[in-house]
Amino acid sequence: MQADDEMRETALDWAIRTRDAGFEDWDGFTLWLERDPAHARAYDAIAADLDAAAEALRDGPDGEDAGIVAANDDDDRPTAPVWKRRWFAPALAASLALVAFLGFWQRPESGDQLYVTAPGETRQIALEDGSTIELAGDTQVSLDAENARAARLDHGQALFRIRHDAANPFRVLAGKDTLVDAGTVFDVRLGPESLEVGVAEGAVIVNPTGQRLELAAGRHLTRIDDTYTVSAVAPGEVGEWAQGRITFHEATLARIAADLSRATGTPFTAAGETKQLRLSGSILVEPVRDDPRALEPLLGIRVTRDGQNWKLSAE
Repeated sequence: MQADDEMRETALDWAIRTRDAGFEDWDGFTLWLERDPAHARAYDAIAADLDAAAEALRDGPDGEDAGIVAANDDDDRPTAPVWKRRWFAPALAASLALVAFLGFWQRPESGDQLYVTAPGETRQIALEDGSTIELAGDTQVSLDAENARAARLDHGQALFRIRHDAANPFRVLAGKDTLVDAGTVFDVRLGPESLEVGVAEGAVIVNPTGQRLELAAGRHLTRIDDTYTVSAVAPGEVGEWAQGRITFHEATLARIAADLSRATGTPFTAAGETKQLRLSGSILVEPVRDDPRALEPLLGIRVTRDGQNWKLSAE
């Protein structure tokens, strides 16, 4: 087991144990956190997943604790046990955190492999043909169990280094769009209402049966809702987040906050009145992970602590 995997496994163990009402080893937990700043980041990421999953399960349709109950109380036939959500939520949350630690699971109904990263984490998937897919933080990618030359980006950002096969090109489904490789290194970022594709090598065909937009190396596509725009990009900047750097060109402060949150695992937000402020710059991720205020001289902005978040605003 690699060091990062061991750290996440330990973080998962602490996250589950510290939620037990009888937990008493706070001194041991504190010592583990203080041993390495990365321990706190790993713990916070897994703890957030636990909290989110438990909260979702607690919120039943009528706001009350829900359980599995027999359809007819007068039925004498054996029924399944009644599990109260009060117990089920933390148990399932722990299972979800374990899934995040493992990085993938197989969906029984399809057999597809699903890979997930937490904010601040990256993961590389090696495909059988020598191609690779690198996941940025807070990303989910699914690989088709029946087609080794197909993948789906559910959300987040991924860098694809694809070994081209003209007879069987690699396809990526990203939201409502389909991307087909032509000997390619390309980066894809999928948001709720948007898609971005940057090409470093080769070419990508976007929606071959629809718009059929061909992107050569050095081209960048942006889709917002149903509007597609193609512009130039330096090939060296495509997927550079995988090397620990992020470059912005006239990006909004809200976008910068989102990208930094994904890359560092530290939650950043943009102050309401400055969300649409546009900035340019190139940032190394690790110094910002260590000290968010390192952004101030780099971007000429103000960075302040706001609870668990770091708020970005104009000076």
